[in-house]
Formats: sequence, C-alpha cells, structure tokens
Amino acid sequence: MEKYLYLTIDLLTLLVPFIASFYPKHSYYKNWLALFKGIAIVGLFFLVWDAYFTKIGVWGFNERYLTGIKVFNLPLEEVLFFICIPYSSVFVYFSLEYLLKKNPLEKSHRLITNFLLMFSIVLFVMNYNKWYTASTFSLLALYLLYHLYKKTYLGRHYFSYAITLVFFFIVNGILTGSFIDEPVVWYNDAENLGIRIGTIPFEDAFYGFLLIAAIIDWFDYFRSKK
Repeated sequence: MEKYLYLTIDLLTLLVPFIASFYPKHSYYKNWLALFKGIAIVGLFFLVWDAYFTKIGVWGFNERYLTGIKVFNLPLEEVLFFICIPYSSVFVYFSLEYLLKKNPLEKSHRLITNFLLMFSIVLFVMNYNKWYTASTFSLLALYLLYHLYKKTYLGRHYFSYAITLVFFFIVNGILTGSFIDEPVVWYNDAENLGIRIGTIPFEDAFYGFLLIAAIIDWFDYFRSKK
C-alpha cells in the first residue's frame, strides 16, 4: 500500500474543504469556475517549473510512494498536488471572508510586503547560483513589486496563508520524510539554502505562498467579473 501514500495525502487534503464547500450560507462550490480558472493559469506555470526542475535534478520523487502513473513526465500525484493544495488553501481564504469581517493584518500588510520584498531580493542576490532559492525569491520579489505598484491589499492573503501553514507543515513534512522511512519528494541541497524546517526546505514556505497568493489573485479577479 506504500505506493498510494502520496495519492492518499492529496485526497485527504481535499476531503474536508470539499465537503464544507456546500455550506449554504457561504458556498465555495458556487465559485468553482473562478477557482479552477485560477488554478489552471497558475498551476500550468508551476507544473512547467516543476517538470524542468525534476529534469535537471533540483528535486525528484521516490517511486516507492507513487502509483507509477505519469502525466507529462511528472507523477500523477504531483499534478494532483497542484489542484488539491490550492483548492484547500483558497478555501481557507474564502472561509475567512465570511468568518472575519475585519482582518487582523489590515494595518500592517504593507509593512509585511516591504519586509518580504527586501528579504527576497537579498536572498536572491546572495544565492543567484542556486536554482531553487534564486527562482523562488526572484519570482516572489517580482510578485510583491507588482502588488506594491498596484497598491493591492494583501492582508487577507497573508493571514489566510499563515493559517494554511499549519496544514502545510503537516503535509509537506510527510512528503519530505517526516514520520516515514524515506522522503516522498527529495531535494538536491546544492540548489537550495540547505536550511530545513524539520524536514522541509526553507524555500518551500515561500514557494507555497507564491503559488497560493497568485491563485487567489485570479480567483478574486474572476469572481469580480461574475
């Protein structure tokens, strides 16, 4: 049954948010079209990024925990990851719209953006020769620069992602080797900072934010056009 581990993680991540999507007072399913458009646009970019990094050995996958089904040279489970994780993460963002009328980060979101921007630029400049570090922090810097220019309110992005991080550390912890004999996803530490949060590469938290924040942007855009 080991070969179904990654697939099981994907589906369990999706389970509760999917069931809760039909809550009548704030129905997530009514926004599925906007959500899946956003996932398709951003997910395609990340899948190309993922496939290239797999090809050049920045990271890879342990066949022990995979079904063996491939989609465009990536494990099926990895492709599903870019559907299940965004679905659940954007659900947190969507739910907080209903549960919190006032965001706790309303007054500090620009300070957070400026700090993350400077932090990303410094890490990119200092590690431009490391594929994972350089690509993650350069793209994050560009994302933040764009939103500073547009004067976008990112407080809800930050707050919802902070909550999502709790589940992120559980899911990504298992995928990177916590609680199991070998990692499901392995990383070449020559291409990252070599810093781990438990078993999770430091860059993963920022890579994850970039993925989810970009999908939220498209999700909000398509909802506004509805």
